[in-house]
Amino acid sequence: MNRLKNIDNAINILLSDTEADWAIPDTLPLKQRLMRALMNVRKPIKPSQELIDAQDKELVRQREEKVIVEIKQEGMHLWQGDITRLKVDAIVNAANSQMLGCFLPLHACIDNAIHSAAGVQLRCACNELMQAQGHEEATGQAKITLGFNLPARYVIHTVGPIIPDGIPTKEQEEELASCYRSSLKLAEENALESIAFCCISTGVFNFPKELAAKIAIKTVKDYPRQHVKTVVFNVFKDDDYAIYKQLI
Repeated sequence: MNRLKNIDNAINILLSDTEADWAIPDTLPLKQRLMRALMNVRKPIKPSQELIDAQDKELVRQREEKVIVEIKQEGMHLWQGDITRLKVDAIVNAANSQMLGCFLPLHACIDNAIHSAAGVQLRCACNELMQAQGHEEATGQAKITLGFNLPARYVIHTVGPIIPDGIPTKEQEEELASCYRSSLKLAEENALESIAFCCISTGVFNFPKELAAKIAIKTVKDYPRQHVKTVVFNVFKDDDYAIYKQLI
């Protein structure tokens, strides 16, 4: 089956799963956008093997086209770009308290990007954890899942504090530090050697960027790491890069 037919197959199954009535476009880029949008809105129901096969085949192609980046050198590193390109033991996702990923089609948040690159299996895995827990995830805590179609072996999902007015309290500063500690704790418990952190809470959660970076770096430096030898601070925007570059 060629690429266009394969992605059409995935889209048709997703359309059935989501009960959507969207026309399938002709070009590969538009088909990819539709597939992602349908993945974004799909409920965490068990996917059929046919969907997994078709979806994974396309996502693997997309992963290869992005060009995977592997950081092997030990220590703390700053890297700017798409976190879904990083081949590390775990990437950290800035999740919300439901822990199910972003349901807004094609949204630009990191939660959406990670779930879109990993595949529908990631939302299902998160749902299993949350169903077993029986309540939403507390701010500052974290969960770990497989990475599925990502270059990273695992995804660590953590819930950062929300700062509506942009002025965090001391308690919220501690909650952000707890995100980093909780993530590192899971990495250590799973004997992971490398981890990549996104800028937790600094996007739509509105935590001040420079303060967040200072908390992130100090918390990582202070944490007693046995297994984790490589820590990557992943940034996407130029201003975040400038902040971290000055602090590291």
